[in-house]
Amino acid sequence: MAFYPQLILDALKNVRYPGNGKNLVENEMVEDNIRIEGNKISFSLIFEKPTDPFIKSVVKAAEQAILTFAGEEAEIKGNITVKTKQATKPEPEKQLSQVKNIIGVSSGKGGVGKSTVASNLAVALAKLGYKVGLLDADIHGPSVPKMFGVEDARPALEKVGERDLIVPVERYGVKMLSVGFFVDPHTALLWRGSMAGNALKQLITDGNWGELDYFVIDMPPGTSDIHLTLIQSLGITGAVIVSTPQEVALADARKGIQMFLNDKVNVPVLGLVENMAWFTPAELPENKYYIFGKEGCKRLSEELNVPLLGQIPIVQSIREGGDNGSPIVNNEDSMVGQSFIRLAEEVVKQVGIRNEQLPPTQKVGTPAPKKG
Repeated sequence: MAFYPQLILDALKNVRYPGNGKNLVENEMVEDNIRIEGNKISFSLIFEKPTDPFIKSVVKAAEQAILTFAGEEAEIKGNITVKTKQATKPEPEKQLSQVKNIIGVSSGKGGVGKSTVASNLAVALAKLGYKVGLLDADIHGPSVPKMFGVEDARPALEKVGERDLIVPVERYGVKMLSVGFFVDPHTALLWRGSMAGNALKQLITDGNWGELDYFVIDMPPGTSDIHLTLIQSLGITGAVIVSTPQEVALADARKGIQMFLNDKVNVPVLGLVENMAWFTPAELPENKYYIFGKEGCKRLSEELNVPLLGQIPIVQSIREGGDNGSPIVNNEDSMVGQSFIRLAEEVVKQVGIRNEQLPPTQKVGTPAPKKG
């Protein structure tokens, strides 16, 4: 009989955890590491604490369930590893220990140009003289490889001490990793929540990022468990919220801001970026056409007492830069290039303000000096 992971999960759905009556899969007690070698099956069960009184009985019930519902040929006895959340819980202070500031770029909905802002912000910070990393955490639609023109890149591994670490791809002074480097770009990505979270954790913890002044995370749109995974795994310095001036987008941006400011999340919002603020034709650079509404993010920033970090117009060159693999901020003499430089300067300013408000023991780090 052929065994496969879903068959094992289905079998484990028949095992109830006595503490709450839910099955092991509902409780997310089965770690995404089911290994199958012929008839040999092994995986880990996660319990809240090492003193859980039900550990032995649950492991025994899981072994029996696999023999009963997956197949009697299964070699499972002694192959279930027990882990506890107390032992596996990420420790933010130990992850990215050489990174001074972690910036999450987020949006309440898709289609507002979040990845464009994240990419150009990262390059702009590098142009200001900072050491910058960029993580494409948009697990379902990774677009950073395309925007940097490195779609064919395949990061290598290098030995660092006893560990094999992933070497980030580097371009325009930015070190970057993306799920897009490891999957077929023409295939839709279908992830269970825990699988997506584990993939991102690996890019973070197994990436050889080195010393960075700013680690920019292009987060998925909306509010999801992936956001919570990133927030709980890392000591995020602050979030940058991207929106268009359109009322529909602003409603979702408001939810995104509330998520970060929630007592259980408690991540400072550095400010709002109004993308596609107006349309300016190349032949009429002084003209502004407010296609999606006028100054919606400005009004929202005043309402919620959140800084407005910048307003980015919609022009053809931004789209061309993203499609051609050269972020528009590389053209520093352009109006839009200057807009992103000013955005980076404002982010640095807000990070400085935040750090000044912290007690000395909690300060994230002092930004590196600018070039020149």
